[in-house]
Amino acid sequence: MKENQQVVKDGLWNNNAALVQLLGLCPLLAVTGTMVNGLGLGIATTFVLVGSNVTVSIIRKHIPQEIRIPIFVMLIASFVTNVQLLMNAFTYELYLVLGIFIPLIVTNCAIIGRAEAFASRNPVIPSFIDGLAQGIGFTLVLMILGGLRELVGQGTIFDGAHLLLGEWARELTLRFYITDQKFLFAILPPGAFIGLGLLVAVKNIVDKRATEAKNKELPISPIPQKSS
Repeated sequence: MKENQQVVKDGLWNNNAALVQLLGLCPLLAVTGTMVNGLGLGIATTFVLVGSNVTVSIIRKHIPQEIRIPIFVMLIASFVTNVQLLMNAFTYELYLVLGIFIPLIVTNCAIIGRAEAFASRNPVIPSFIDGLAQGIGFTLVLMILGGLRELVGQGTIFDGAHLLLGEWARELTLRFYITDQKFLFAILPPGAFIGLGLLVAVKNIVDKRATEAKNKELPISPIPQKSS
């Protein structure tokens, strides 16, 4: 149980793919113009992560070491194809918005890395938990970054929710201010780089303060006196 809890903690915070490993930055920086875009890509990535982790864990003892990476890529590509077909069928407009970054999930180093570093060496249940935790952690970063850029750039949060959830979700949009012209610096790639840098800085500050607080709580052992 403690091992699974540590796997979850690593995926969500300690070893977050976006904030610590800095993997999958191409889609992360490109599509997070809005929170909905980030959520859509995050769900797709999580589905692929969980599916590939579980599959690799099941067949890990039957995969020749010499060709394991090509096999991992093939498995990941099959799950990405399923995601493409599902999004094309049920969230077509969002699929058009995300564009090439859905098939590019195949090349996401975070997914291949988890298959190689974790799923190929652990049973099914821990691999499932690892894939889910890593996917949720990645999705949260996508949503936060997308939400910040959307708020600064156009004054809304969750605009375009109907692209993912259906027409009823139009009412979920929160508008904080009305502007005649969007703040393009926040919506275009420079805003993504600055936003991600701020998120990484916040995480480092939180980790540093947590470490300092933990060190203060540790009892100070007395220095043994040397006998003369």
